[in-house]
Amino acid sequence: MTDLSTTAVRRGSVELGPSGFALDGREEALLCASLFYFRLPREVWEARLAQVRATGYHAIDVYLPWNFHETAPGVWDFEGRRDVGAFLDLAHEAGLAVIARPGPYICSEWDGGALPAWLGLEEGLRLRQAEPRFLAHVRGWFDRAMPIIAERQRGRGGGVIAVQLENELDFFDTADRAAYITALRDMALDHGVEVPLVACAGQGDLVGASGGVDGVTPAFNFYPDDRSPFVEAEVRRYAALAAARGEPLLVTETNRRHTTLRRLLVSGATVLAPYLQASGFDFGYTPSVGNWGDPGGFMTHDYDFNGYLSPVGEARPEAAEARVLTAFTRTLGPALAKGTARAAGEVAHVTVPSSASPSQLVLDGGGTVTGVPNLGSEPGEATIGAADGLPDVVVELPPFSCPLIVRDLPLERFGLPGTLRLASADLVGAGPGGLELASRARSTVALEGGDGVRLAELPAPAPGAPARSTVRSGDDAWDVVVRHPEDVPAPPGAPAGAVATAEEEPTVLTGAVRLDLETRSGRTEAHEFPPASEAVGVHRGRTHYAASLDGVGELLIEGAGDIVDLALDGRALPSLAPFGATVRVPVGAATGIEATVETWGHANFDDARLPGLAIGSLRGLGRVWSVTASEDVGALWTVDGGEQWAGEPAPTRPLGGWSSTRIGRPVTYRRALPVDGSSHHALHLKGLAAPCDVEVDGRARAVGPDEPWLHLAPGEGGELAVTLPHWPGSVGGAELLRLAPVREWQVEPQSDDALLELAGRDHTGQDGAIRDSAVRDGGRETGLPLELEPGEEAWFELAVPPGGRSLRFEGAQLRVSAFAAGELLGRVWLDDAVRPRFTGGDPGRLWIPAAWNAGRVRLLVRGTAGGDRPRLARVTAAATPE
Repeated sequence: MTDLSTTAVRRGSVELGPSGFALDGREEALLCASLFYFRLPREVWEARLAQVRATGYHAIDVYLPWNFHETAPGVWDFEGRRDVGAFLDLAHEAGLAVIARPGPYICSEWDGGALPAWLGLEEGLRLRQAEPRFLAHVRGWFDRAMPIIAERQRGRGGGVIAVQLENELDFFDTADRAAYITALRDMALDHGVEVPLVACAGQGDLVGASGGVDGVTPAFNFYPDDRSPFVEAEVRRYAALAAARGEPLLVTETNRRHTTLRRLLVSGATVLAPYLQASGFDFGYTPSVGNWGDPGGFMTHDYDFNGYLSPVGEARPEAAEARVLTAFTRTLGPALAKGTARAAGEVAHVTVPSSASPSQLVLDGGGTVTGVPNLGSEPGEATIGAADGLPDVVVELPPFSCPLIVRDLPLERFGLPGTLRLASADLVGAGPGGLELASRARSTVALEGGDGVRLAELPAPAPGAPARSTVRSGDDAWDVVVRHPEDVPAPPGAPAGAVATAEEEPTVLTGAVRLDLETRSGRTEAHEFPPASEAVGVHRGRTHYAASLDGVGELLIEGAGDIVDLALDGRALPSLAPFGATVRVPVGAATGIEATVETWGHANFDDARLPGLAIGSLRGLGRVWSVTASEDVGALWTVDGGEQWAGEPAPTRPLGGWSSTRIGRPVTYRRALPVDGSSHHALHLKGLAAPCDVEVDGRARAVGPDEPWLHLAPGEGGELAVTLPHWPGSVGGAELLRLAPVREWQVEPQSDDALLELAGRDHTGQDGAIRDSAVRDGGRETGLPLELEPGEEAWFELAVPPGGRSLRFEGAQLRVSAFAAGELLGRVWLDDAVRPRFTGGDPGRLWIPAAWNAGRVRLLVRGTAGGDRPRLARVTAAATPE
């Protein structure tokens, strides 16, 4: 019988016990960088892996996005840049261990969190649940992904040391977490996965993330404020909770700054996996919507949280800090990994903002490590109190830093005599040749030998100019060198290190060619009602709709997303990005409507505030209604005040109009609505300031200020009860609309594949590569700036200098999609009052990798309405390292 205990799980050459991972019997604190093959061209995989290894990190975590490999129902792709097996092989060759994360849900600010868009079409299917139909789909994915992982486990010739099931499940309302995680665990085991299985908690609920299932070790994701003084106390609590279960504290996601990582390390974390140290790029129609918006936002194609490698491979200052911290963990090795965390009591005084409760690790075999953070932006000092023959020691604290102060460390294990009583600089090497440390500040080293304790003060080193000293105590002597962090080398045997961007001014691209190419096929299908994009095969891309508006004076659109471009009788309206929220559109005398709806991405998080932010929500134009009548229903509500003394007979007040001194207590307003029993209706709660509960004919619903509308099907609304906390002015009345559906639509699906096919056509309209003659014969030269009309869409081509290039677009009232090498490089939306918030990275930058650069980029440019005339003013191309 398989032993599924999570205490000291030994599988192959990987053991997971109270001190974390032991690989081939060696315990060491593990630093792990996120690096995602699906956000990089295959041609740069090897170089980017080498860059990570050169920082000293010896593991990566890798998501496997389900919808990146199942591109349409039953259509699987593991070739080219989707060849995850080849990527895992390259990681192993680079000397990197791998934590594989196949989901099925991954979040990662990726389209739908990697759940295929078409799952939302299956009525009754419940995502991320122990529900037979969803699990059957997951089994189809695991049947393809798990064998690739299992074949590359450590001990079988690969580098995979753990497999993560699901992702931050504690954020999601899974009805039976234990049953769900058990099903995923059993699928993994059935495919021969022998390395440890883990499940990460996004907000600290270890049972909510893992279901408490045997054989699945909970891990934790911490995203604190880097300047918070309370980080250590929180992390020590979770370390103690894990230790009580006989488990290590695995931090599978956290912040990138190494000052924060040091604080976690001395607080008991044995795996540190800062999320996105190595950034990337979301090529294609793969960003998500939802995260960190107000409430909705669009994730940028430039996927960057300021890790130590930029999306295009530039090394940032944190790369040097990475080499220092990883050298520190290698030097102390198992003694550090097996240490126990406690509150530090020896920091007597700190002159700058610091931790409210700094941490200290008691090392296995003797010695301690204390982290003393400077959370401010100015240099400061900390005083380590006198003890055991040492005087008070003043430690210099550079701005936003956390020196790791080693005390009472026996040196015999390094082939050296005596004891390192104190080092205020980071210990990055020790051996018969002496001690190596790293610091940006003046350092104090205290060593104890045959003649007692000797102190040495070493000046701050400069890059290329280390500080050196020889410390003697009787017959014992130690050579001490303190290096600047930039001089700490990559670990022995690491591939070539990270490179910096070449210093040069961006090239201004001055000319463009307008191509005589169609932007859509024009082939439409008839539908009675506007279908969801996914229902017509557009899982990524856009869908075009057209209908007659004879007799319609006003439209109500429900559930549209993501980018909605409407035109009435050919007149473009300002773009919409409603995230599924209800929108009223005056029609006037227009007799026809056209709409182009582009999918930016599907929600990667489950957010109930707007319909389009719910995980599994569909895209497209939504439901379109003609408003046939409207009525003010803000009056004649009877009041049930509960504790607010509304008696019998119930008072009649306007909605929200009951007055009381009991602020915040619930009040229920009731009335029958004048619905006709045969029509659809929509109730608008005007000026809603906070969420409220609405009971329709005895069935509860929730309405919030971001979507203050309630759809009522025929027969609904005879009895309505609205319960909201008493707060003057929290609702400004109510309006009831009677609706009739707009019918007879012409619909043109335009999937991402269809757009890529158009982008690759030559000047004659034939399929194939772009030729030189396409520029000469098939287009019209036009300089920049170029101008379009609102709603106008056209193809342009730009010549681009060779090599990898960051492309930056400047202008207003335009959206630009850029294509090269059969790929969508990405999209930018230039200055427009109605565009949503962009989050994640640089919204104005697109990247053409060197391997994809044939000297030209093809642009699909669309003018938007609502401001000045659409204008592309300038395009620049800056060199990128590859």
